[in-house]
Amino acid sequence: MVTFKNNPVNLYGKFPKIGEYAPSFIAIDREMKELTLNDFSNKIKIISSVPSLDTPVCSIETKKIDELMSNFSDDYVFITISMDLPFAQNRWCGANSIKKVITLSDYKYRSFGINYGVYIIELGLLARSIFIIDRENKIRYIQLVGEITNEPDYNQIEKALKEI
Repeated sequence: MVTFKNNPVNLYGKFPKIGEYAPSFIAIDREMKELTLNDFSNKIKIISSVPSLDTPVCSIETKKIDELMSNFSDDYVFITISMDLPFAQNRWCGANSIKKVITLSDYKYRSFGINYGVYIIELGLLARSIFIIDRENKIRYIQLVGEITNEPDYNQIEKALKEI
């Protein structure tokens, strides 16, 4: 069960399982270009979905993972997906000196939210989650944060990354 401020919310879509191939998606980058999962082929992908980069917890999470990613080679790519418009994501990244994180917006198609089962019906936002996907596009790790206003478990993310 996922909650927002301790109130249950409903997620829409099919939530994948560890070991399955990662569902494809189409999202929009900061230059308004459409990108898909295949645009990150041959990389280990850490995909974080967040409600909005302009909220304190999402901002803290993305900054912490940006710092964490500085310890990993370019074989790893970190993607944050939200419903924020690409213009807002671009502004936020510039204001926060983000170096390793690629931000993508799911505002246009909602395909990430629906294909990964993290689209919150009541809010029209994405639930807080982490998916680690290997070079062959198999899901190796999933963390769905039960209370959307809480941060993910960074130690578990780092441990999972080191095991891949």
